[in-house]
Amino acid sequence: MTDLSEQTRFKILCAVDIIRMSKDTVVLTGAGISTHSGIPDFRSTEGGLWERYDPYEVASLASFRYHPEKFYQWIRPLAQGLDQVKPNAAHLGLARLENAGFIQTVITQNVDALHQRAGSKNVLEVHGTLETLTCVSCFQKVNTQNYIKPLLEEGTIPRCAVCGGILKPDVVLYGEELPVGIWLKALDACKQCDLMIVVGSSLEVLPVAGLPMRALERGAHLILINRMATYLDVRADLIFHEDVVEIIPEITKKVLGN
Repeated sequence: MTDLSEQTRFKILCAVDIIRMSKDTVVLTGAGISTHSGIPDFRSTEGGLWERYDPYEVASLASFRYHPEKFYQWIRPLAQGLDQVKPNAAHLGLARLENAGFIQTVITQNVDALHQRAGSKNVLEVHGTLETLTCVSCFQKVNTQNYIKPLLEEGTIPRCAVCGGILKPDVVLYGEELPVGIWLKALDACKQCDLMIVVGSSLEVLPVAGLPMRALERGAHLILINRMATYLDVRADLIFHEDVVEIIPEITKKVLGN
């Protein structure tokens, strides 16, 4: 085990017991699980992207409609190297737990598809994904890989091969509704679970921040693994303010007995 305090070691053992006893576990992940893979956090006070950019200027639905070039100028450097990022130990640990039957659903606020690359199968991307694009004119959906090279090398705005309309990444921008079908599945998962584990989320962005409350209302256990405090710390069974890449692998090893 890494250099963790005795108190943290004891809490890990408690988390292992709760996970093993639970029959329906839902994990909710946020940006904090992907920072160790090299993907910047949007909202942290130490170098978060929204400290450097106005989200309504570069990443709102209204801005995209009238000035899509601003969005693509902003996202171009972020997209560089996205193919090279890999799932970290926390992603891999959650995937192992899911494949072993200890996690039933992963709900993520992230758009990087790292959970799927790690091997998780039942993933609900409530804020969308960067893996696909949709034409704003004819709604044709395409794979991002076919358009990423011209964007990265020349700054070319992706356009639909069918009608010539601008292609928008399938991520939820400011002022845009969450994908309804996925959101309803996430709500149902939270209402049915008997354990929710929040990993790397500050629980500040609605409506996703309210999902753990749906689980608590059912009487579910709640485990929080996040560097910073959240509004639900007072309701949690266990709270870890250590790094997710330290805690998740240790919990995984002990749950699986290896």
